[in-house]
Amino acid sequence: MSISEADKQQLLQLARESIRAHLKGEAVPAVAGASPTLGERRGVFVTLHRRGQLRGCIGYLEAVKPLGQAVVEMAAAAAFHDPRFLPLRETELADLEVEISVLTPMQPLAQAQVEKIQMGKHGLYIERGLNRGLLLPQVAVDFGWNRTTFLQQTCCKAGLPPDAWKDPDTRIFTFTAEIFSDHPGKPESPK
Repeated sequence: MSISEADKQQLLQLARESIRAHLKGEAVPAVAGASPTLGERRGVFVTLHRRGQLRGCIGYLEAVKPLGQAVVEMAAAAAFHDPRFLPLRETELADLEVEISVLTPMQPLAQAQVEKIQMGKHGLYIERGLNRGLLLPQVAVDFGWNRTTFLQQTCCKAGLPPDAWKDPDTRIFTFTAEIFSDHPGKPESPK
């Protein structure tokens, strides 16, 4: 799944151009002439930070669109449509950090297999009924969570009780992600 350094830089540039275009009311950037990797259908999340604080995060769980197009759409969505935040203002753009997480397909995990979850490597997606929640692999590391806390927090993100992951009606999925950022001090995902 490895993404070349050139493709990473192009995706980060597309994300920034998308945000700028939306701020100025201009056309979104075209992905024309991109490498074949940017044309592959991939799940992807765009996370925005400002001064070390989360500023927006939205993505596609599944491979529904070509990677380049998905990044353009999700960058704008993270900047302007994350319901947890007010829409991004132009004054915030200068110190905005962009992080992209390209996901692998979801893998089902039985409750009896939760010990296989590796902090920093696996992200979690939990669903029960209409409730769904996802946390990216880097979230557990950023907060210093252990496996149980990661499961509990993903349940809470889904609007479920913290121990809902133990319920046989709750479905648990893991995935990995290739994570990269335009923030120089932010480590990338392990290879």
